[in-house]
Amino acid sequence: MKRLLKFLKNYKKELVLGPFFKLLEAIFELIVPVVMANIIDKGIGNNDSSYILKMSAVLVILGICGLAFALTCQYLASKCAYGFGTELREALYRHINSLSYSSVDKIGTASLVNRLTNDTNTVQNGVNMFIRLAVRAPFLVIGAAVMAVAIDAKLSLVFFIAAPLISAVIFFIMRKTIPMYKKTQQKLDRAALLTRENIEGTRVIRAFSRQQEEIDEFNKAVDDISKSSIAVGKISAILNPAAFVIMNLGIVAIIWFGGVRINAGSLTQGELTAFTNYMTQILLALVVLANLIVTFTKAFASANRVSEVFELPSEENGREIPESDSENIIEFRNVSFRYDGAGENSVDELSFALKRGEMLGIIGGTGSGKSTAASLIPCFYRVTSGEVIVSGKNVNTCDMDSLRKIIGIVPQKAVLFTGTVRENMKWHNENATDDEIISALKTAQAWEFVEKMPEGLDTYITQGGRNLSGGQKQRISIARALVGKPEIIILDDSTSALDYATDLKLRKALQNDMTDTTVIMISQRTTSLKDADKIIVMDDGRSVGIGTHDELLETCEVYHEIYQSQMNEKEEK
Repeated sequence: MKRLLKFLKNYKKELVLGPFFKLLEAIFELIVPVVMANIIDKGIGNNDSSYILKMSAVLVILGICGLAFALTCQYLASKCAYGFGTELREALYRHINSLSYSSVDKIGTASLVNRLTNDTNTVQNGVNMFIRLAVRAPFLVIGAAVMAVAIDAKLSLVFFIAAPLISAVIFFIMRKTIPMYKKTQQKLDRAALLTRENIEGTRVIRAFSRQQEEIDEFNKAVDDISKSSIAVGKISAILNPAAFVIMNLGIVAIIWFGGVRINAGSLTQGELTAFTNYMTQILLALVVLANLIVTFTKAFASANRVSEVFELPSEENGREIPESDSENIIEFRNVSFRYDGAGENSVDELSFALKRGEMLGIIGGTGSGKSTAASLIPCFYRVTSGEVIVSGKNVNTCDMDSLRKIIGIVPQKAVLFTGTVRENMKWHNENATDDEIISALKTAQAWEFVEKMPEGLDTYITQGGRNLSGGQKQRISIARALVGKPEIIILDDSTSALDYATDLKLRKALQNDMTDTTVIMISQRTTSLKDADKIIVMDDGRSVGIGTHDELLETCEVYHEIYQSQMNEKEEK
């Protein structure tokens, strides 16, 4: 929670004035029983109508002033809480975007979304309630107790018996519920994960007719949330009735012993009424305080979850990549990498060098480490051992923005964003002209269908590119990476949805239009890599062959088997 306090620094005035006005309201509220006692003892006791009217007017003024102070506090609390929440969300979102892949994998996307939305709202509500009630409730309890002692010290012993009992109940509730609220939030993460997976994978789910199984799994997750919430709710529900029972028994004791003291002449009827009012105020204040503690318990649990995200390290930025006349643009020097929690290396002792303008092909079976090796070049993950050198500089010491500006990346899954074709194409270079965009589209073999669209570059792409075919999405994704002609292009199995003819046209266009660009192409097709200057054959994270297509057919058994399994008469031609 301490980590989040810095987001309150711009609201120091509201943090001070809000509780101050609430304190004034509480002071006026404590005066009311004294006025009531005077009305009973002096006004009604002496049958003095003018005194009753005068004191009644004082009660009205106290009520109006108390309302004005309460509304002022409410305004200040809202301004502070919502301002705090806004700054917290902005900082959290900015931090999430600065996290490395490893850090994101550690918590999970669904949990991050839940922490950014649900948990920040809970913390914001905690700040709001703190300003409004954290000062008022304790002050009313203490103030009412002091006023009661001033009226009758002996009778006030009832307060000092009831208060520890209620405090013990509150402590018991807090001790039980704090860890339970955290578990409930974790179960919400699970439901959010299932929701995200089901919505994104709805086509696959329907293709396999697994709607009912997914519904059942989601219902189970929601039932777990329900059971957890009911369990914590049952414990929290003890709070109010237990507090009311203790305090009402206290009021009974006050009336009983107060009646005895009135008969003895030690107490007046007005003072007993005031005493009972103070007891009621303490009752209500303690109930509010108990509910406030429940709110704070939730807020602290959520604050800890938000703080966990802030504790994740951001990507380390080094110096910008200087211009280099190094012959090799990319070098892997005995590179090994292992994912967090994995038992074996995904990439093991990989070494190679690639010159500027060359094309590197990477091929291998599923899970052989092809995509993992490529993701080490833009430093999405940091190597476990060894060195990845780009333009003569270790990527671990590079400024990530400058490193990734010279690299165009097309992931396995084509990802497009809501907006026009032009807006999507400007992701790598926001100042790209239409001519540059059209040139990239032509190289990626995408212009042939984009120009036929009714609005051309202004054609609107729906979320995830759902209004485009798989091949169209891949080609636009490739074109987006080509805008600005980066020094390195990584095509991570991003031609899988293209037919052989389009794949061939794309490779020839890359050779002709991007002569100075180094291309790294990951593919399952040996035909796609035939013209590569160098091909790496991966098997179980290791390189089992490096060379040209013809060399590997002669020297690498794994590559020869892949080639033979893919060959047919059409490809031979």
